Amino acid sequence: MALAERRCLLGLAVVLLPLAAAANVLQEAGQRFQPLWSAGGMVASQEAEASRVGRDALRAGGNAVDAAVAASFALAVTHPQAGNLGGGGFLVLWQPERLSRGQPLAPQELRVGQGRAVTINFRERAPLAAGPDLLLDASGAVDRRKATRSLLSTGVPGTVAGLLLAHRHYGRLPLGRLIAPSIRLADEGVVVSKALADSLQAAAPLLRADPESARLFLRPGGKPYRPGDHLRQPELAGTLRRIAAEGEQGFYAGPVAQQLVALMRRRGGLISADDLRGYRARLQAPLLGDWRGHPVIAMPPPSSGGVTLIQLLNILEGFDLAALGLNSAAALHPMVEAMNLAYRDRNRWLGDPRFVEMPLKRLLSQGYADQLRRTIRPESHRPAGELDPPPAGRAVESTNTTHLSVIDRDGTMVATTTTLNFPYGNGVSVPGAGFLLNNEMDDFTALPGAPNAFGLVQGKANAIAPGKQPLSSMAPTLVLSPEGLPLLATGSPGGSRIITTVLQVLLNRLEHGLNLASAVAASRIHSQHWPDQLAVEEGLSPDTLRILEAMGHRWRLVPAMGAAHSLEALPGGGTLGAVDPRRAEAALSGE
Repeated sequence: MALAERRCLLGLAVVLLPLAAAANVLQEAGQRFQPLWSAGGMVASQEAEASRVGRDALRAGGNAVDAAVAASFALAVTHPQAGNLGGGGFLVLWQPERLSRGQPLAPQELRVGQGRAVTINFRERAPLAAGPDLLLDASGAVDRRKATRSLLSTGVPGTVAGLLLAHRHYGRLPLGRLIAPSIRLADEGVVVSKALADSLQAAAPLLRADPESARLFLRPGGKPYRPGDHLRQPELAGTLRRIAAEGEQGFYAGPVAQQLVALMRRRGGLISADDLRGYRARLQAPLLGDWRGHPVIAMPPPSSGGVTLIQLLNILEGFDLAALGLNSAAALHPMVEAMNLAYRDRNRWLGDPRFVEMPLKRLLSQGYADQLRRTIRPESHRPAGELDPPPAGRAVESTNTTHLSVIDRDGTMVATTTTLNFPYGNGVSVPGAGFLLNNEMDDFTALPGAPNAFGLVQGKANAIAPGKQPLSSMAPTLVLSPEGLPLLATGSPGGSRIITTVLQVLLNRLEHGLNLASAVAASRIHSQHWPDQLAVEEGLSPDTLRILEAMGHRWRLVPAMGAAHSLEALPGGGTLGAVDPRRAEAALSGE
């Protein structure tokens, strides 16, 4: 080293030493991202007005269920690309035992830690007239237009039934009080944000294809709304009024149901009045997992989220990921291999438990996870073809769903994820009722071996059948502290990437010790067995990617994955919150 270089380095050391000894005189945070704090409860959702509606329910004396119900109805108004009345979803709930006032456990409730947990399944269902060949063309191949853009793609909606079931069993405030803000927003109009304007612009060709959707969500002449415009939805307000006044009957019977059935008859859909009258949301016992002493509460089938997440946690608990380093090649390699193994099992075994038998006890057992872990090659990627044969055909990716998390002042936690499947579903709106319809039938296995719109290659367990619910990747998840106290509420949109998004948020917070905001913001990866390719977000080191390549991983850079709006309960009271920076205009609102 030249003398001048040595003098420069010595001079730098002289400058740095006093700063190091000053012990952070600028009081700078140790991590780049910081969660927000509330002295009471908090709501985290994809849209600011909906978060405020949920917060107001908490301030009015409501609990976390009230806030989740109020915010979900608001999202149907303010976030039409995914918030909905015409879709479905799942909800996971944990309440402290002290709030039960000595009531016995309901059949579907489980005692977990110092409280009790339950889930609500309000996934869409196949119409009674649906059959296994519903989405095939004359040659026997999957017809992508039928599967995603026609009324044959619409399952019987479950969102309204699910939210009302949650409120009826676990809410505190009157239903009308919870829906009133959404009625006002629909009647008076919402200010179109930049994010909503961009979304409507992108969806304009889809919305123009349906006269009712064009009328509802585009300006006269078929032009998209601009930021700052007012979007009024009086027909949706009318539907919400009926729900507030009549409950399920305001949606699944009467004028709203008649309008939906008339549309189906007119344009070749299958949903009948019997389908609507027969729809029921269901309370289900949660699945329970564990990460190094932290109880994990997750959704059972027909969501694959809980089974696959717990299986991944069981496999990865055998690795010291913290010592290997966050997003190092040494840590990412076993994560990728575990993802491929878990998704193989997901696609092979899982479906609607009312229709198929699944080896859940085995899939969730630590012994099986230990067996799978031993098949992971420490220095090289195991090609997908060695796990299962390759699929037929190809598919594009879709990512739109919406997730919200709530923790109230008493420590009750709710994580709920709802969806239309694609942004704006199939693009078809119910005339006179003001809401869009889902295209969730594409989540069934239309043809074994052919990927759906999320690239998932699924088996016969998820074949279409009358009244059956399609397999889902939604993964609303709650985590308790080792002492059994409330800790985390999380979940995400993102199609097949939901499960791995939730996994990485949990690992980042619980294993790597990041704060909640950093855990949510950190770069993500995803692998799902087929296609045999590792999806990576921006932010991973080129050196890390080169090492992974040398181990046999083929990777590609993909757009930002997921939107894991998450909350953390503090031991002494209060809540921390972090909305995912990957999606604009998500918001936290605390009491």
